[in-house]
Amino acid sequence: MGIGGKSRSSKRSSSASYASTITTVVFVTLCVFGVWMLTSNSVAPPQTTTTRTAIDTNADNAFSSSNEEQTAKNINDDKDKAVFEDDPGQLPDDAIKPDDGKSEDDKASESDEDKGKEGAAVEENQQGLQGKESAEEQEKQKLSETQISEESVLTQNQQAEQTSPKEFEENKQTINEESNKNQEENSNQDSEEDQSQSVEQKQGNQKSKEWQNQESGDQQQREDKQKQDVESSEETQETTNMKTKEDDQEKSKNDITELEDEQKANRQQSQEQQELQMQGIANTTFSDETKDKQKEILNTNQTDTYQNLLKTSTNQETTEKDTQSEAQNRETQQQQDSPKEENSNDANSEESLGSSIPKESSESKKSWKTQKTQSENEKERRKDESNDKASIYGYTWQLCNVTAGHDYIPCLDNEKALKKLHSTKHFEHRERHCPEEGPTCLVPLPEGYKRPITWPQSRDKIWYHNVPHTKLVQVKGHQNWVKVSGEFLTFPGGGTQFIHGALHYIDFVQQSVPDIKWGKHTRVVLDVGCGVASFGGFLFERDVLAMSFAPKDEHEAQVQFALERGIPAISAVMGSQRLPFPSRVFDIVHCARCRVPWHAEGGLLLLELNRVLRPGGYFVWSATPVYQKLQEDVEIWKAMSSLTESMCWELVTIKKDKLNSIGAAIFRKPTSNECYDKRQDSSPPMCKNSDDPNAAWHVPLQACMHRVPVNQAERGARWPADWPGRLHKAPYWLNSSQMGIYGKPAPQDFVKDYDHWKRVVSKLYMSGLGISWSNVRNVMDMRAVYGGFAAALKDIKVWVLNVVNFDSPDTLPIIYERGLFGIYHDWCESFSTYPRSYDLLHADHLFSTLKKRCQLEPVMAEVDRIVRPGGKLIVRDESNAIGEVENLLKSLHWEVHLTFSKDQEGILSAQKGDWRPTIYQASS
Repeated sequence: MGIGGKSRSSKRSSSASYASTITTVVFVTLCVFGVWMLTSNSVAPPQTTTTRTAIDTNADNAFSSSNEEQTAKNINDDKDKAVFEDDPGQLPDDAIKPDDGKSEDDKASESDEDKGKEGAAVEENQQGLQGKESAEEQEKQKLSETQISEESVLTQNQQAEQTSPKEFEENKQTINEESNKNQEENSNQDSEEDQSQSVEQKQGNQKSKEWQNQESGDQQQREDKQKQDVESSEETQETTNMKTKEDDQEKSKNDITELEDEQKANRQQSQEQQELQMQGIANTTFSDETKDKQKEILNTNQTDTYQNLLKTSTNQETTEKDTQSEAQNRETQQQQDSPKEENSNDANSEESLGSSIPKESSESKKSWKTQKTQSENEKERRKDESNDKASIYGYTWQLCNVTAGHDYIPCLDNEKALKKLHSTKHFEHRERHCPEEGPTCLVPLPEGYKRPITWPQSRDKIWYHNVPHTKLVQVKGHQNWVKVSGEFLTFPGGGTQFIHGALHYIDFVQQSVPDIKWGKHTRVVLDVGCGVASFGGFLFERDVLAMSFAPKDEHEAQVQFALERGIPAISAVMGSQRLPFPSRVFDIVHCARCRVPWHAEGGLLLLELNRVLRPGGYFVWSATPVYQKLQEDVEIWKAMSSLTESMCWELVTIKKDKLNSIGAAIFRKPTSNECYDKRQDSSPPMCKNSDDPNAAWHVPLQACMHRVPVNQAERGARWPADWPGRLHKAPYWLNSSQMGIYGKPAPQDFVKDYDHWKRVVSKLYMSGLGISWSNVRNVMDMRAVYGGFAAALKDIKVWVLNVVNFDSPDTLPIIYERGLFGIYHDWCESFSTYPRSYDLLHADHLFSTLKKRCQLEPVMAEVDRIVRPGGKLIVRDESNAIGEVENLLKSLHWEVHLTFSKDQEGILSAQKGDWRPTIYQASS
C-alpha cells in the first residue's frame, strides 16, 4: 500500500503474472538500499502490524492495523494537522527533526522482539514500501494514512520554525524529486499487485525483516546525527530568540518613553485636562473583602467618562517577556483612550467624573480670608516639617496612661496646662488647652464595649458598657434625661424643660412664633448647654440640624451620650473665647436651662450669641427666670430684659407650656442698624469697624456688637431661601468677580463642586468602597470646601459635621448658608469630641497639606481616637500622603480595603478594628 499522502484505488487488477513477483522483489530491494543510503528511520512491524509512512514534519507514527480502537483514536487526532497549505504527505523531510523518544503509537506498533528499541521514522523515498494486508486492513489504513499524532504535529510546528527558509527550499526540492520517482514506480506496480497478494505479503514481510536487521546496525549512528541536528537547531533558535527579545525590549522601552512624553504633554495642555488626569487611578491593591468591587467600580465609572480609574501601571521588575507584553498593552490602551480624552476635553470635561478631584487655584487663595489671618491673637502652632521619609509601618503604639482613661480628650484633659491656670472665673478650665506635641498613644476601649446600635433605634437606647456612666441617671433621671434598663441606657426623650418629651416642646416653640417654620424658614440651630441633646435629636423629625454643645463638666459624658445616640454635639463652653463659628450663621439659638449667666459682665456671653445669630434670627430662652417668681429669678429676668433691650433685640413673645409647666421667652435680632443709631445709652458699645466678626479661632470675647449689613449684596442682609432650596443654590452674596477655590468665578465654582460630589458619592462611594451605609450615622468631612460632600448625602439618614481648617479659605459661611453646619479646627491639634464618636471620616487632600506643619503620627492617633470600632476612613490625596497614611493605618491594625493612585493622586478606604495595644505609655 503506497503511503506518502497519495491515495490508492481500492480496485485491483485481476491479471497475475510471475513477472510481477520478480518486479516487487526488485523494488523492495531497491527501497531498502535507498533507505540505507538516506540514513532514514523506518518501522518494520510484525506480521500483525502494517508498515506505513506518515510523511509528517516530525517523526513517523506506526499504527496497528489489527487494533480498531487505536485506529479510531488516530482518526480523532486529525484535529491537529500540519500548518502548511499543501498536502501534509508532501512535506520536505529535512524540514522536520525527529523526536528523540518514541511516541505511544510507536510503542504499540513494535513487536515483542523489538520492544527495547526506539521508534524510527521512515524517509520520504520509502513511500513505495508496502505490506500485503486484507481488504479490511487496507481500508483502515486508507483512513489513517493522512492522520498524525498530536505529538508529531507539535514537534512539526516547533521544528519547522527552527528551519531556515533556504534549508526548507533545498530539502523540499530534493524530496519532491525522489517522491515523483517513487510514485511513478508505484503506479506501474499497482496494476499487478493484487494477483499475487498472498505471495507478496509473505515475501514483503520477509524482506522487511531483513531490511530491519540491516537497519538496526546503523541505528546508533542515525540517532547521533539527529541529536547533533537538534542541538544545532536549538542553538540557532536560542540566538534568534535572544535577538528578538532584545529588539522587542528596545521597542517596548521606546514605546513607554513615547507614551510618557505624550502623557506629559497632555497634562500641560490645560487646567481642565489636568483635573481629568487626577481622577485616573492605577496601582490597584485590594484586600480580599473588596477585590470583587474592582470590576463594579470600573463599570460604574465608565458610564461617566471615568475610564482611567483603575488602569494598572507597568511593573518595571517583571521579566523581559512581561515587560514586552505590558508595553504593547499600554500602547494599545493609549490608542483607545486618546480619542476618548480628546472628546472629553472638547465636551466640557469639567462636567465629567474624571474631573472629580478639582485642583485648588493658587490665585484664588488671594481672594479668600482664612481663620489664620482673620484671628489677630492666633497662636503660632506650626511645626517643623519632618525630613524623615522612612516608612513608619510597624510603629509601636501604646495605650494612653491618663486619668481620663477611655474618655480621654487631649485638649480638654491636659492636666499639666490646667494646673498652670491663674483663674477659672470664665470657665477657662473647660476650654481647650492642647499639649505642645500631639499625643501618639491610643485610647483604650471600655470593658464590654459593643458595636453601637444603629439609627434610629440609637436615639432611644444605647449599650450601657459603651458609655458606662450613671451619674446623670442619678441626678437627671427624674427629668427623663436618661435611665438604666438592663444592659441598656434608655432616653425617654425628655429634658429639664420638657419632661414629657422633646417633640411636644418643639411644636410648642413653633406655635409660639409661627414664623419659625421648622425645616423651611428655620434649618440650622445652635443648642447651648444641650445636656444629652434630645432637643437636637428630635429636631431631625422636623428636618432641622442642631449644633449642640456642652462642657465636659460634672454632668459627666453628656455630650458622649449624645454622640453615641447618633446626635451631633461637641464639647465646648462659653468662657473667655469666641465660639469656633462664623458670624451671622445660625437661624435660631436655643437655651433650655443652660446654666449660662447671660446678663453677667455687661452681657459678654449673650453678645457672643448675637455675633453668631443671623439678623432676623431668634433666641429661644426657656429658663426659670422667664416663668418663676423667686427673688433670684426676678432679678435675672430684670437684668436680661434691660440687656436685650439695649442690644435692640425684640421680645417677640413669652409663652407658657402647661403640659411641662414651663415658659419660654423668644427674642429676635434686628435686621437693620436703625435701633443702634437711636440708642441713648451706648452700652453695650458697637464694635470698631476694624473688628472682624468672622475671626473666631482663639479670639478673646469682646463686649460689643457688630453692625448689621445693609448692602443687599452682603452676607447677612437677606435671609436664605427656604430649605431645601438653599442647599442647591449658590448664595446670593457670592460675587462673580471673586475667584472660586478651583479657579472659576465663585458661583460657578460652587455649582461645579456640588455636581462633582454628587457624581462621586452616587457612583463611587455608595457602592464602590465596600461601605454599608445603613451602619453609618455620624460623619465628619475633615476638610470641607463648599460642603458639597455633605450636600450629596442629603437623602441618606446621616449628618455631616463640616470642618474648615483654620488656615484654609474661609468657606464655612457658605456651608451654613446652604443649610448645613460645621466648625473651624486645626488638625495639628486634637478635636473637641469624645473617643469613638464617628462612624466615618472623609479627608479630601488634608494630609498632604497638613504634614507641612505637623507630623502625621499624632494626627492618625487622633483619627483612631474619634472613629468607632468598625468605623471607616476615606482619604483622597496625593500619592505620597496616601502611602504614609496607609502605613500608619496598617500599624494601627486597620483593614485597608482599597488603595489606588495615578498621576500622583489617589484614594484610600480603610476600616478600624477592635485591636488595642496591651502596654501603657510611661507616665510623664
